[in-house]
Amino acid sequence: MRSDYFQKFGSGDDEAFEKQRKDAMRTIEAHGKRDAAELAEMNEGERAKWLLWNLHENLEEFRKLEPTLIGQVMCTQLTITDGLSMATEKVGMEKKIELNCRWHLRLAYTPYTNEEAYLIGDGSVDLSVANALPSHPPLQKNQKGYLDSDSSLYPNQLYLYGWVTEPVWEEIKPHLYQPTPNCHTDLVLRDNCLFPVKSGFGFVAGPPGSVGITNLEFRVSSHSMERRSNRRTQTL
Repeated sequence: MRSDYFQKFGSGDDEAFEKQRKDAMRTIEAHGKRDAAELAEMNEGERAKWLLWNLHENLEEFRKLEPTLIGQVMCTQLTITDGLSMATEKVGMEKKIELNCRWHLRLAYTPYTNEEAYLIGDGSVDLSVANALPSHPPLQKNQKGYLDSDSSLYPNQLYLYGWVTEPVWEEIKPHLYQPTPNCHTDLVLRDNCLFPVKSGFGFVAGPPGSVGITNLEFRVSSHSMERRSNRRTQTL
């Protein structure tokens, strides 16, 4: 977690915070105002900027496309620390999951056309494991995290901070450490759980320009080895 974010958190009600948010949106406005039909021509970084701008400045129209973010988990790391936390200034055990995800944006243009998926690039996901809402950074009640463009660490990639309870972690852990190649786990963010951190959306918090998340969905996909063998035979 980046310490500079701790000084900039808010729910969008503060005047200085809103100014920072507008400044952030102004820098990506040229990308955000491009038509959805141009997504195929954009690079991954431009698509990430297009996504964040439309979630902030064009939310009602953007949701007509039924946007869904899908992060395929490529790498998993579990970190357990014991002692004094620099963030909370409390002594105890902390458990965090760090995921490297390959993000795709899926859109449904009309009820009569197939959905399209666009690669946004790799991103970092930092999940705290706790049985109560973490006190730092100060998320809102019922908020599961926030999504942001982490250009300071991973240029043009998405950064997600969130939290899950211990029972949820125990449910998804076997799938994240699944050794077989015919199984993978996705982190899914649907449009009805994504909200801009700005004035009027005080039920989510995050850094200026970020998007609040109210629901995390983990989806495990698998197929039989027989199906893999048949597909390999057909390919050959």
